[in-house]
Amino acid sequence: MKEHYDVIVVGTGAAGLYCALNLPDRKKILMITKKEADQSDSFLAQGGICMLRGEADYDDYFEDTMRAGHYENNKKAVDLMIRSSNSIIRDLLMRNVDFERSEEGDLLFTREGAHSQPRILFHKDITGKEITSRLLEQAQKRENIEICEYMTMVDLISKDNTVCGIIAMDRNDQAFPVYSQYVVLACGGIGGLFKNSTNFSHIAGDGVGIAMKHHVEMENLDYIQIHPTTLYSKKPGRRFLVSESVRGEGALLYDKNGQRFTNELQPRDLLSQKIFAQMEKDGTEFVWEDMRPLGEKTILEHFPHIYEQCVEEGFDPRKEPIPVVPAQHYFMGGIKVNLGSKTSMKGLYACGETSCNGVHGRNRLASNSLLESLVFARRAADDILFGKKPELCRAGAIDRKCYEDRESLMAGYRKNVLNEIERMKNSHE
Repeated sequence: MKEHYDVIVVGTGAAGLYCALNLPDRKKILMITKKEADQSDSFLAQGGICMLRGEADYDDYFEDTMRAGHYENNKKAVDLMIRSSNSIIRDLLMRNVDFERSEEGDLLFTREGAHSQPRILFHKDITGKEITSRLLEQAQKRENIEICEYMTMVDLISKDNTVCGIIAMDRNDQAFPVYSQYVVLACGGIGGLFKNSTNFSHIAGDGVGIAMKHHVEMENLDYIQIHPTTLYSKKPGRRFLVSESVRGEGALLYDKNGQRFTNELQPRDLLSQKIFAQMEKDGTEFVWEDMRPLGEKTILEHFPHIYEQCVEEGFDPRKEPIPVVPAQHYFMGGIKVNLGSKTSMKGLYACGETSCNGVHGRNRLASNSLLESLVFARRAADDILFGKKPELCRAGAIDRKCYEDRESLMAGYRKNVLNEIERMKNSHE
């Protein structure tokens, strides 16, 4: 690791990788990640990635996204995402991303909850892994991109509301400054703040907390999505997500008596409320999801990873319902950005789950996350290349003593994020 780079990207998920890959070879780029490069939530995304299926689909896709977001979405951001989807998919195909196809070689589409028609491309039930691993492979081959694992951002360096770089900390708790005129925060969501979450526990909103310290504008931090169907388990750790696609393909939800109690294709927040209410009524810790209507062939071919996880927990979804429970899943709020993914600090960008560009509104439509991440990651790269350059920031001396206690430092950031979530929640009530 050097002391100066053209661009620093914090995070190695889909957004961070795609931003770096959309920058030219002449740019020296540093990417850092707290764990191994493939331990981002992008690798966990199961369902798929949305795509506009011709002009006839535009109004329906737009309305589906707005309705799921309770019409609190930024319409310009939604339009930009939808209109950009075909070029993103073409680019992914050129990068050898393998989406499911028919016997004739045509792309196959599936449908998920709150979608009016099938418009979701997928790779088995590990679409996020398929896309993000391809991007990671390509980033690792680029000589201008340096990826440092087990490296944590513990602070931003800024002066006069202009970014100068970051304070990075290695696995030995040694902190040191790394300077750049551009910093891209692509450090994921806030799942690590919750007891039950589908996210990796180390992804806990640090980037949001650090940006808050530097008075970067935030938006809707209390807009937190609960995924209605995660596999119930008494084991500690991350909850395994049972994809929206399973219900989109026909799976049903039952109460403790084996009776259906709601529409399975409602938006996630509404369905989660119905499940919580049924659990309270029944006095249970879960409800049942029945995958048998899909048929054994679809279960094994379309959802092999989900099938394997269920069997590992002692349930065979080909023969019996599986227990599911809602859990924290996605962060719609975050660091406020414009359509170019620029934050309120000059030279500082944010994309992916850590940002809030308004696409999702109050609640995300299924399988819009990967698309939104890629669209606005590319917008960040474009703005870095073609936008107005910030003035060169020259920060003063760094007091490294501030960063001697990693745990208390990060705990402080997370506490501030939780406090701000609660404050914004109260302001919206």
